[in-house]
Amino acid sequence: MGNPADDAPVCWRPNAETSRRAQLTGLMTQVGVDTFENLHRWSVEEPDAFWQVAIDDLDIEFATSPAAIRGSSDVTNPEWFPGAELNIVSSCLDHDERATAVISVESGRMLRVTVGELRSLVGEFAAGFSAAGFEPGDRVAIAMPMNLHAVVAYLGIVAAGGVVVSIADSFAADEIRMRLGITDPVAIVTQDEAHRLGRTLPMYRKCVDAGGPPAIVVPTGASIDLRPDDCLWDDFVVRNAAFQSIAMAPGAHTNILFSSGTTGEPKAIPWTHTTPIKAAMDGRYHHDIHAGDVVAWPTNLGWMMGPWLIYAALLNRAALALYEDAPTTRGFVEFVEAAGVTMLGVVPSIVASWRSNGTLEPGDWTTVRVLSSTGEASSPDDYAWLMATAGGVPVIEYCGGTEIGGGYLAGTVLHDAVPSRFTTPALGLDLVILDDEGHPADVGEVFLVPPSIGLSTELLNRDHRREYYERVPTSDRVLRRHGDQIRRFPDGTMQALGRVDDTMNLGGIKVSSAELESAVGDLPGVEELAAIASPPPGGGPDRLVLFVVPAQDASIDLPRLTAQIQGSIRARLNPLFRVHDVVLIEVLPRTASHKIMRRTLREEYTK
Repeated sequence: MGNPADDAPVCWRPNAETSRRAQLTGLMTQVGVDTFENLHRWSVEEPDAFWQVAIDDLDIEFATSPAAIRGSSDVTNPEWFPGAELNIVSSCLDHDERATAVISVESGRMLRVTVGELRSLVGEFAAGFSAAGFEPGDRVAIAMPMNLHAVVAYLGIVAAGGVVVSIADSFAADEIRMRLGITDPVAIVTQDEAHRLGRTLPMYRKCVDAGGPPAIVVPTGASIDLRPDDCLWDDFVVRNAAFQSIAMAPGAHTNILFSSGTTGEPKAIPWTHTTPIKAAMDGRYHHDIHAGDVVAWPTNLGWMMGPWLIYAALLNRAALALYEDAPTTRGFVEFVEAAGVTMLGVVPSIVASWRSNGTLEPGDWTTVRVLSSTGEASSPDDYAWLMATAGGVPVIEYCGGTEIGGGYLAGTVLHDAVPSRFTTPALGLDLVILDDEGHPADVGEVFLVPPSIGLSTELLNRDHRREYYERVPTSDRVLRRHGDQIRRFPDGTMQALGRVDDTMNLGGIKVSSAELESAVGDLPGVEELAAIASPPPGGGPDRLVLFVVPAQDASIDLPRLTAQIQGSIRARLNPLFRVHDVVLIEVLPRTASHKIMRRTLREEYTK
């Protein structure tokens, strides 16, 4: 499908077997449409019919059946599944008990956990939740790496009717304290310490320093002194307790996640028992996850892709593969093959590291069938290399947000794969691209067209309507602000240009950081770089500043490097753009979701 522009190389095309086997092919046959374009149009024009098919395909289990798909005509607050009761964890663990649910590495050996075993572990944690005196609606934070214990705790809290507060394992004590203050959890699940790239991360100590509530601590062998109200994992769970889940209203909270804001207080975004349906739908139809597949995505529960991974895998009767150490290592590359990963998610910084360091080589992977990428705008050169090196498989570019429960732009295995290009809006969602005057355009800010399962309807610490619906351009449809910049090409493919906040004005021409970084391309001795705009003292046009991370052991001649960067930008983007400064830096600041914190770089540069 699709006819990419002449200057955009197609790096993968679906063959007959891929098309025949695709989940989308079955869906199109089921609803009686002959093209993906017609399928997408149907999914947004008839949302109730589309989501009914999705919940049937995902076999979502209701304790009390809904009276309808939607209970309100207000597209900003549609009240999904009125009158129903469910607990989404039941649908995660209701299939073949002998099937593999989790693959992880513990103490140097690979561990495979079946659905039946995971169900028992989750039941024991959920029973511990009740035995501790916690009640449905109580919040419990999780601050630890994405491992088997974290998955069990996550599902156990939700099964017991509780609400997970997601905190990234990389956060410092002050950041943990801020998130605990917003959510006021009754407990926090953590581990004594974690290990990454040979470094020790004092997880429990950070929770204590943050003034955290009573802790449930997973011991890994470190010597720690617990506070009086803290306990070890084995003393919290109720061994041999039968699995039970508490049926809740569809709109009941299951998880509080935080926006990846780089300054100020982050938005606290609730997920409900319906949000996982969006994640699993995207996994099924856009990432082509099948029963028996193995899904991996280097992530943590502090980023939406952590819960996404749990639900996209388990609700599609696939297994999730977990690797605690850094995904930039050779150990991770070998784990992917040993675990039999079939769908692998990445972020652009990981791919750039693999390429520059030779970590991934041709022939390393024979099991991977689909790749996906999210987190920030990717490099076309890096992703052409990835598709070839990974064995001639497609990359499904995936762009969304915590407040969406998944993506609004994606690809499919029925479309040609063009590096760094999206081929379609996600099923069940439509969008418009508007310029600065609010007119339809091929380059501009993207606005979403509700309703869709997964779209947030409330925030804990902001006015939701003001954040997403007020002061948006006038349209014949209700529009929802999202804040990304998108370019649409004549062939219909699209490219992410970064956040609107990362746009700069160079000599009267608007350009995004992502465009500038892509134009620079690969330079000898450069690991990665980030472009920012710095306003001059007293005002005037933005000045272009690039922060550069040198490759390990590289010797950088700064004047020469500056000239190379200037030459690339002039040749590939615009001859009028002038580089004001190049700054060497050891590491780029990133959020929990690996997005570059350009605001932090701007603040540091202007001090």
